[in-house]
Amino acid sequence: MSRASKLTLGLVSAATALIVVAVHNTQVTEREAMHQGVVRDEERMRVKRERALDFEMSARLREEYEKIQPVSSAAGDPPKPS
Repeated sequence: MSRASKLTLGLVSAATALIVVAVHNTQVTEREAMHQGVVRDEERMRVKRERALDFEMSARLREEYEKIQPVSSAAGDPPKPS
């Protein structure tokens, strides 16, 4: 084999190896980014569930407290009789 063909083969092989490594790194980076999206979605849903539970608990407490002490709709209205 001539020196030019050996050089060409070496350069093409090196370029191919670099392209394969670059594509692999890009895929790994994209996979990690996609996974971070899933993690953010799970966290958002967890916070949403916690807020819903807090709201339900607050509503139950309000009903319980209103049984004990009625709340008027306006500041000047007298309290409702039990």
